[in-house]
Amino acid sequence: MGLSQWLALLVFHPFEFRTLLQFYLYHEQKRDIKALREHPTSGWDRESMRRCWEFLDKTSRSFSAVIKELDGDLARTICLFYLVLRGLDTIEDDMTIPDDVKQPILRKFHELTVTPGWKFDGNGPDEKDRQLLVEYDQVVEEVNRLTPGYRKVIIDITQKMENGMADYAHKAATTGVIYLEAIADYDLYCHYVAGLVGEGLSRLFSESGKEAEWLGRELELSNSMGLLLQKTNIIRDYREDTDERRYFWPREIWGKYGFKEMKEMYQPESLERAQWAQSGMIVDALRHATDALDYLRYLKNQTVFNFCAIPATMAIATLELCFMNTEMFQRNIKIRKADAAQLIMRSTNPRDVGLIFREYARKIHAKAVPSDPNFIHISIACGKIEQWCEQNYPSFIQPPSGMGTQPTLDSSDARTIIANLETDFNGELAGRKRMIDFANGDRKLAMSRIDVVKANGKFSTSQAKGAGQEVTMGKMMMYVSAAFTLLLALGFGAAYGVIWIAGDSLV
Repeated sequence: MGLSQWLALLVFHPFEFRTLLQFYLYHEQKRDIKALREHPTSGWDRESMRRCWEFLDKTSRSFSAVIKELDGDLARTICLFYLVLRGLDTIEDDMTIPDDVKQPILRKFHELTVTPGWKFDGNGPDEKDRQLLVEYDQVVEEVNRLTPGYRKVIIDITQKMENGMADYAHKAATTGVIYLEAIADYDLYCHYVAGLVGEGLSRLFSESGKEAEWLGRELELSNSMGLLLQKTNIIRDYREDTDERRYFWPREIWGKYGFKEMKEMYQPESLERAQWAQSGMIVDALRHATDALDYLRYLKNQTVFNFCAIPATMAIATLELCFMNTEMFQRNIKIRKADAAQLIMRSTNPRDVGLIFREYARKIHAKAVPSDPNFIHISIACGKIEQWCEQNYPSFIQPPSGMGTQPTLDSSDARTIIANLETDFNGELAGRKRMIDFANGDRKLAMSRIDVVKANGKFSTSQAKGAGQEVTMGKMMMYVSAAFTLLLALGFGAAYGVIWIAGDSLV
């Protein structure tokens, strides 16, 4: 941003100015791929890899930032994965390439990607990513430098994706059918262009060792992550895609509102009906939201989490921006930079991401109108996000305020009473078990009973110990008294027996 833009922001949007200033001052860059110590994993010391990083910046500035902060060689690997798929997508999207030329390139793209020296200059002059394919031999060189495990994943996903893209491109070119008819067709198309990306990323995360080995087999959740982002982009890019004769909205959604062609939706007299179609598309996208949140909870590496969480929170914010917004039909709209900066700073853990989703779901629900045919469906979709947050991160439990502090319970919430009763019960149960262990002579097991309190949802270990000790002391005194009485009785009995025996012998 230039000085004039900063001044304008300060005058007209002071709160946004403060947010952006905080972001630039306090948001630390996690990694500098140009640093000498990073060259072994980032490949910055090679001219071909430097060119790949430049192409990444040109094709997607938003993804570029989060990719560069990934740990180790994962950043370089995903950079190349992104460029390979971007090159494939550039060929598929280019309507100037005849189908008989496009088909063999698409269906062999996985082989061409590892063929030294291969590049392509047949894209139309107006294709924005044309230069990537003109210099694709740089990408090929770097892909061949990857470890066999990484390269296998990239080639496998590319092969799956290219066949799906080729099928759709051929159908459009030979049958003249330019629309996706059913929602199932829409889901399948999005799976090919984005769901497979999610699968590939999960497999790369696992291959790197930074995430669990089984994550690469979570195909349904990986697919949902990809579909949420892809469908959000398709909704937001309506006008741009329509102007370029790319139609991705399924007729099953927009056809029910009386439209025969997608371009009719941006006519002034059709805006109300267009909003109903728009809300139907957003309902469809929101059905992937809770799966995406579940996926994020599985991630353990912070840089991988940021890489996945930031686009997800951007997506839910974009859906809220598009909902009931007629400007979307006239131009390409985006969330403001200050909002994006705030989302980046907040997207650091699964709980906060869940709260971001809930926040924007509430905004979407607040904008819904009863006259919308999708009103009930919108309410249900937003309610599922609300339910997910409450189930996984109950609102009456307040997280620790700092290091060394314990979570607290909201005293005004009725659920706190139940939680306290459960805490007391668990403490008493732990105390009884501990006392029994003492009685049985197993001191080590008795001391470990304190952990039962924590395992059963106890929030204060000291409270658990207190509850256990209180029960233990009372019961212990009772047992000690009983044992003492028994010993006395045995002692008196033994003494009497001795006297009796002695007396009997004297007689």
